[in-house]
Amino acid sequence: MAHAPTLDLGTDVVSLTEQLVNIESVSHDEALIADAVEHALRALAHLTVTRRGHTIVARTDLDRGERVVIAGHLDTVPLNDNLPARRDADLLHGLGTCDMKAGDAVMLKLAADVTEPSRDITFIFYEAEEVASVHNGLRLLSESDPDLVRADFAILMEPSNASVEAGCQGTMRVDVRTSGERAHSARSWRGVNAIHAAAPVLARLQEYVARQPVIDGLTYHEGLNATRIHGGVAGNVIPDECVVEVNFRFAPDRSEADAEAFVRDFFDGFDVTVTDMAPGALPGLDRPAAKAFVEAVGGEVAPKFGWTDVARFTALGIPAVNFGPGDPTYAHKQDEHVPIEHIVRCERLLKEWLA
Repeated sequence: MAHAPTLDLGTDVVSLTEQLVNIESVSHDEALIADAVEHALRALAHLTVTRRGHTIVARTDLDRGERVVIAGHLDTVPLNDNLPARRDADLLHGLGTCDMKAGDAVMLKLAADVTEPSRDITFIFYEAEEVASVHNGLRLLSESDPDLVRADFAILMEPSNASVEAGCQGTMRVDVRTSGERAHSARSWRGVNAIHAAAPVLARLQEYVARQPVIDGLTYHEGLNATRIHGGVAGNVIPDECVVEVNFRFAPDRSEADAEAFVRDFFDGFDVTVTDMAPGALPGLDRPAAKAFVEAVGGEVAPKFGWTDVARFTALGIPAVNFGPGDPTYAHKQDEHVPIEHIVRCERLLKEWLA
């Protein structure tokens, strides 16, 4: 049985990021990194530590009158010949550097160094964010121990170029299905080709014009795209079914019901089956805690393109933002990396805000 590596919380935040990156933690295999994080946090006398599965929670209890959750996931997508970590002058390269072990390292440094924060803090290091929601450690924690998640404000350390990205888009996946009748391809006129019948589906998608609503001064950009298409049974058979898989990324001013109604109307006349859906999160920049945080870390805000667990906090009634080191466009890529300056800046700004 492998022993958990030791994390040195006394080192600088970039070296700590490198230590975390070099602990392999693909989704469902987070035991070693969770053990290492738990061991490091239990050595800090000012924190109360709780573990649920491979999710670690560390809290201050100073009766400050306000509590902030700072959260980050411990898992990564599968390896792509991008471990161990490699550092050059300006960047730290390797699986998880951007998504999101640099953010986890910032959290650990805050946990170790900010012993008398101006507000109470709950640090949540959770498992299984990169896989289906049923496994998500933050979701499971909110169901098993809602008191451990409760807060006045939440910061999700997802990569956001070391600046605030507010809210997030919702996401929905649907199957658009066409039907036909099988026949021998030598006598194709005796059948009905379901793949040919899918041409209008693709034509509608080609003509789609993305909606770009402005919410709290931020411009979101929706997207409706075919992501996969499949049909047919053999090279000499007219296909009787074709399925176009479509992903709709919708702005957070749409509810799930509104998003579904839009997609069903868009594909009117076709058989549409919803296969997956998650709501978006409004920016919430009018909430005092969010306003104060934005002002403290520089005042610049961008919309979040994509879905994050900010939506989960929003559903719990907790205003939340994304704020973490790294360019999210490099997440999941073989050349995943994070600018060293981003890591240092996030640590400095959060320490100033908390202290």
